[in-house]
Amino acid sequence: MAGTQRYIRYILIAFLCLIIVYFISSTSDPRDQLQSATDYIKSHSGSLTAHRDDEDEAPLPGLDDERPPIPLETGARTLPSALEDTDTTPNKPNELPPAVASGERMNATFVTLARNSDVWEIAESIRQVEDRFNRKYNYDWVFLNDNEFDEQFKRVTTALVSGKTKYGTIPKDHWSYPEWIDQDKAAKVRDEMREKKVIYGDSVSYRHMCRYESGFFFRHPLMLDYEWYWRVEPSIKLFCDINYDTFKFMAENKKKYSFVISLYEYVETIPTLWDSTKRWMEKHPDQVAEGNSMKFVSDDGGKTYNHCHFWSNFEIGNLNWLRGQAYMDYFDQLDKDGGFFYERWGDAPVHSVAAALMLKKEEIHFFNDISYYHVPFTHCPTGDDFRMDHKCHCNPSENFDWNGYSCTKRFFEVNDMELPKGWQQEQH
Repeated sequence: MAGTQRYIRYILIAFLCLIIVYFISSTSDPRDQLQSATDYIKSHSGSLTAHRDDEDEAPLPGLDDERPPIPLETGARTLPSALEDTDTTPNKPNELPPAVASGERMNATFVTLARNSDVWEIAESIRQVEDRFNRKYNYDWVFLNDNEFDEQFKRVTTALVSGKTKYGTIPKDHWSYPEWIDQDKAAKVRDEMREKKVIYGDSVSYRHMCRYESGFFFRHPLMLDYEWYWRVEPSIKLFCDINYDTFKFMAENKKKYSFVISLYEYVETIPTLWDSTKRWMEKHPDQVAEGNSMKFVSDDGGKTYNHCHFWSNFEIGNLNWLRGQAYMDYFDQLDKDGGFFYERWGDAPVHSVAAALMLKKEEIHFFNDISYYHVPFTHCPTGDDFRMDHKCHCNPSENFDWNGYSCTKRFFEVNDMELPKGWQQEQH
């Protein structure tokens, strides 16, 4: 009998606890009963549509919103009255580009010179290029290395690139001293530059890289399959959407070389580059184009070099021009003179001088709309409207174009181009 009474007490206590729990839950803040995002999506799966690049998502109800959830709808979107007067400015569906652009592709590739240790820096660059441009065009990507690429490098980069990836090893004779170079003399020059603290002045590998980029990358067997290239280096950034095919633009407008940043070269690295250039001009006057950009690189009609050059860590160009007789004769002159090792000639002034003298002015293009960063300089398009229209996130105060050390204003003047509206406000 005592045991039965004990069980009855336990049942009464349990029933009382249930009443208390129910009372607490029914009088608590209704916000505590809101569904999680996952539960919300599951419970409204019938009114949700798959998210595409050309559609907008309606926001989930706010915590204090007691109205029914707003379903997502395709096509035109009507904002509820409570949101009409807020600062919300959703993209209109027809302003977003398609996931993949239609139309034929050019015979073009991205090209990157990198080592296995650069894998994560180049992965960052690939995401920048893919997100802003190549996810819509799926162009190939060629990677070149003076050693074999390892499996991690291949696996990571292949996963990120929307086009085909190709991996090439640089031939030894393209990444070594030519037989005519006095290596003792070259070593002495590096020691002197180290004392003077010239940037990369004591680096052997940097010199091999500059020579290779100046005269060999476009001759690699993997590159022979292509007509156009876009050079990409590790740790670059692109700040604006690029909603057109840059390679097709170059071809249709008869452009052969392009840039986004220009500046003066370090005088200490190229003291005799112009002497070698003049020797080439004397030997091959027919290879100097009429209507060229001599005024971009010389202030006195070619007697001296003013050190202006296009920054070649970004360039989109025509490979057939580089493979042509004029450029090859120029490179052979420079290579024989030994300035890649006896001084520290960079590929940027080499490409720039060649383009300025061998191409007509109108064959060189400034990509103002490709906003770009490579340490330490930024090109941020001039004009607030343009930056908003192209979803740019660069800081205009960091734009290098109108800096006193930039040569971009000179490029505009040489080509009789009108300076962009608002450029004075970005001078610094």
